Amino acid sequence: MNAVELENLSYLYGNVRAVEDVTLTVETGEVVAVLGPNGAGKSTTLLMLLGLLPPRTGKVELFGGTPQAACAAGRVGAMPQSGGLVPRSTVGDLLRFLHDVYPDPMPIEEALELADLTGLAGRTVEKLSGGQAQRMRFAMALVGRPDLLVLDEPTAALDVEARRAFWTAMRRYAGQARTVLFSTHYLEEADANADRIVVLDRGRVIADGTAAEVKRRVTVRTVSVTRREADYSLLPGVVAFAAHADRAVLTSTDSDATVLALAAAGLLADLEVAGAGLEEAYLALTRLEA
Repeated sequence: MNAVELENLSYLYGNVRAVEDVTLTVETGEVVAVLGPNGAGKSTTLLMLLGLLPPRTGKVELFGGTPQAACAAGRVGAMPQSGGLVPRSTVGDLLRFLHDVYPDPMPIEEALELADLTGLAGRTVEKLSGGQAQRMRFAMALVGRPDLLVLDEPTAALDVEARRAFWTAMRRYAGQARTVLFSTHYLEEADANADRIVVLDRGRVIADGTAAEVKRRVTVRTVSVTRREADYSLLPGVVAFAAHADRAVLTSTDSDATVLALAAAGLLADLEVAGAGLEEAYLALTRLEA
């Protein structure tokens, strides 16, 4: 039985179509990342998946039933981008409350350890830092030991070290045959942690596959040369430009034309051309849909 089945979902905010004909299947035990620019429909899709927004058209099934039935059975844990922390409550109070709601919860100490909150059970939520508050939301999603974990931008407000610790904990949890569906703006997180990547743009699925399969969807290449004073973004084929130390790194959909233009402009020095990474493929895909 699949963990998630979305069929032809659409949703409107007034006259604005936020999600359009989204169909997606997530198998039990998969870790799936949902990528897309702001306004792509990621959060709206996750809200419909959780039964918090009724789709205008289409159907949502979790473990063969309705989202409401799966949530009532304790099979779903969700981590929103913000909110969810009751004022004047302590970390321990909130986790104990949720612990008693679920049919097969994990020990509170285990949830605290997984979320890197050990020793903070007595702290009120108002006294948590931004990163601690985000880890608290993770603990709240985990404590019920759900079969499906839905994470909306889970590492927002976390520093680099905390992000690494978070994904270590998430992989430990997913390794217990749990299903994880997460949205993120950090493409390296998706590349490193997801079995599958789904790219949304303008409310539609524009790519779905492994990181390697998504990269193969585009002909984009990375062209790198010694950086000089020049407007590299105007060169033919270039869809993105970044400066790294003394290197100019160009994302190009036509590397031959880019290299020829670099040579004609006298900018061809210490040339390197490489296949697309996930970030380059993502940029190319979303620009093609613009």
